[in-house]
Amino acid sequence: MSEKILARASHAESVHPGQIVDGDVDLLYMHEMLAMALMPFNEIGTMKVWDPEKIVVTLDHWVPPPTPEIAKMHQTIRDFCHKQGIRRFHDVGDHGIVHQLIVERGYAHPGDLVIGSDSHTNMVGAVGAFAAGIGATDTAAVMATGRLWLRVPETIRVEIRGKLADRTGAKDVILKVIGTTGDDGARYAAVEFTGPTVKEFPMNERFVLCNMTTEMGAKVGMIEADSITKKYLAHPGVPFQPIESDEDASFAKTFTFDVDGMGPQVACPSNPANLKPVEDVEGTKIDVAFLGSCTNARIEDLRIAADLLRGEKVAPGVRFQITPASQIIYRQALKEGLVEVFLDAGATFTSSTCGPCFGGHLGVLAGDEVCISSTNRNYPGRMGSPQAQVYLASPWTVTASAIRGKITDPRKV
Repeated sequence: MSEKILARASHAESVHPGQIVDGDVDLLYMHEMLAMALMPFNEIGTMKVWDPEKIVVTLDHWVPPPTPEIAKMHQTIRDFCHKQGIRRFHDVGDHGIVHQLIVERGYAHPGDLVIGSDSHTNMVGAVGAFAAGIGATDTAAVMATGRLWLRVPETIRVEIRGKLADRTGAKDVILKVIGTTGDDGARYAAVEFTGPTVKEFPMNERFVLCNMTTEMGAKVGMIEADSITKKYLAHPGVPFQPIESDEDASFAKTFTFDVDGMGPQVACPSNPANLKPVEDVEGTKIDVAFLGSCTNARIEDLRIAADLLRGEKVAPGVRFQITPASQIIYRQALKEGLVEVFLDAGATFTSSTCGPCFGGHLGVLAGDEVCISSTNRNYPGRMGSPQAQVYLASPWTVTASAIRGKITDPRKV
């Protein structure tokens, strides 16, 4: 899939792994990284972005801004988008964690070359696109030219088959995969997910798989677009052209996982690959439970949490914070009465932001605290103090642990 997309983008008949191509970008999206890209953009000497209709900007990392400096950064971004005619600028109130916003607004399509100024751009590959993250200097180059050179990645195929145990989902599956490959086992590779289990996953679960290919070291994560993708992306007047790997395509590696009967998994401090079944870490006392991030904060995740919390209370001494991935999800949670369930249980519900996930604001951890989180990384200092201990788990496991005050198998709640 990645080779087909990069061949089209670089106007070549075919490309091969290791080849350097110069590709036309179909979509560039940015968050606060835009402010960091302005200096190199100005140094290039181009006064206008290459195509304002192919650029999406939202504010997500510090929302609302916690300091005057961040507020000033947001002003700079607003001014730039206005002057450049970037109509798809999503300001505070119409915002969302950028990867979620891109897919729920239908901005990315199968076969697109999508470039984002964030390492978890991989998530967008779940719609069948080549979606890769870049830094500030490359972002400036794409803004100016609409093109980006890329090395064609080799492809790793990950086949998932089997029926998962109750209260177990894609988060547990991808943690199992990372526990096997290591957090650099797919370095600069394109990871293609396939198999009966993947084909049955709804889009929210597919996003989880592709999102955390970043924690495998991958360049992109991808899933072939199908009828489930088409239904999710249904927008009037937008053609749907799926792309797939050929039957005789060659892969650098193939991993097959039989997850039949597999239960909840937990990544222990301080590496996403430090994996154990939930049974092995049950009883570990927690101070904080966090349900949020671009990995697991969609409406389906919030419904899971609310279903478990109805009639229950967050354990004494535990803070349970819920941060939806976008304002659209926030509104849906209000409409369904989920926010009231969270508040009745003693949880905290916040606006959409990346803040807690990367240790920026709205819930950073102290040095002696233990957190169970639905986020994607638990490296030292990721969510606050380098001494804090962070466990990664599914929304089921995070919520069950918030109720019991210790890491808990959600099947027991």
